[in-house]
Amino acid sequence: MSGRLGPGDWLLAALVVVMLVAAAVLALAETSLVKTSKARALSLEDEGRRGARQLVELVEHPDQFLSAVLLVVLVCQLVSATLIGVLAERIFGALGVALAALAEVIVIFVLAEAIPKNWAVRNPDRSALFAAPLVSAVVRFPLVKWISAGLLALANLMLGSGGAGDAGAGVTESELLALADVAMEEKVIATEERALIHSIIEFGDTVVREVMVPRPDMRAIDAGLRVSKALEVAMEAGYSRLPVHKGNLDDIVGIAYAKDLFRAEHEGHGDDPVVDHVRGARFVPETKRVASLMREMQDQKFHLAVVVDEYGGTAGLVALEDLIEELVGEIVDEFDVEEPPVVRLRGGELSVSARLGVGELSEAMGTELPEGRWDTVGGLVFDVLGHVPVEGESIVVDGLRLTAERVQGSRIGRVRVTPAPLPGQ
Repeated sequence: MSGRLGPGDWLLAALVVVMLVAAAVLALAETSLVKTSKARALSLEDEGRRGARQLVELVEHPDQFLSAVLLVVLVCQLVSATLIGVLAERIFGALGVALAALAEVIVIFVLAEAIPKNWAVRNPDRSALFAAPLVSAVVRFPLVKWISAGLLALANLMLGSGGAGDAGAGVTESELLALADVAMEEKVIATEERALIHSIIEFGDTVVREVMVPRPDMRAIDAGLRVSKALEVAMEAGYSRLPVHKGNLDDIVGIAYAKDLFRAEHEGHGDDPVVDHVRGARFVPETKRVASLMREMQDQKFHLAVVVDEYGGTAGLVALEDLIEELVGEIVDEFDVEEPPVVRLRGGELSVSARLGVGELSEAMGTELPEGRWDTVGGLVFDVLGHVPVEGESIVVDGLRLTAERVQGSRIGRVRVTPAPLPGQ
């Protein structure tokens, strides 16, 4: 049975509109604040954007605002739905209640959920800055604060949770790498910047063993060699610093600097043993992190260190340039004649240096090669074969055929990498 609306009914209708608007604004706030990261909020604060300070406070502790916002949204939606039902029953009778229920679903979903949340997704910064002061005020309101805290405690009790936040909620290295990839795809950063970000993040996990010049590739001078002859060796090798040893590389007594040898030669000491003109050598374990070593080199002002293994024997040599190359890539001057570490061939094949890191090969081939006691492609081939390969001998690892392309004595020089079909294909 239909009727007319009285003054009180119009007041209820106005209250419904207010409740729907409040629910829509808080739904927008919920989506925008949850979507905003702490890093983005700090960036907006650095830009001096209005509302950024409250935004930072909220995103630092999402558990403190989310329950309050959800509570108020729920109250607004329930109250507005109830009032719409009351008004519909007064105007249209019992049939009006059924029609009102259908209308409520459509109106609340479209006006109070879909539209504000979609707008927040499309305009995250604007919506977050708009909503932050409002949500801050709602969270501080005593009644809302007490009720939401009590209900949250009850939920934690039912779930068996002490209410502590997720210990793993922080940003991980893999997430940072993924963010850099996405930023490059969206043209926010350049390809080179993405590569540098990857290098910096991976730099902290790299150890000296992975970047050193291995013992077989070291150039060194015997301590009994004359200064003039040692200078010739240094000039031939093209190095400004060379380790000096007594008898073998496990007994390094210092580092000969080319400029010191030039000075000694100029002053008439060319026939002196080179050991009289060396500087002290620095020794580092092969398991030392390169980030820590780089800081030491900067603080203590040395550019070359001898790498020793767990038994105290010389494992290799590491220079400051080797560490920098881990960040910015290979540094090649006009006198370098080294072969490129990776050469792309036809048919998707690669010819790689045996010293190339297994991780670098995995990235180049878009696969995930196994990790183990080895760091290099040559080490992987040695470990799988169990002996020194002859040229042309190959193995298949995770869909890749690794062929010893060049073998020098007991060392693998280069490896040819060919995609190999997996069994059953």
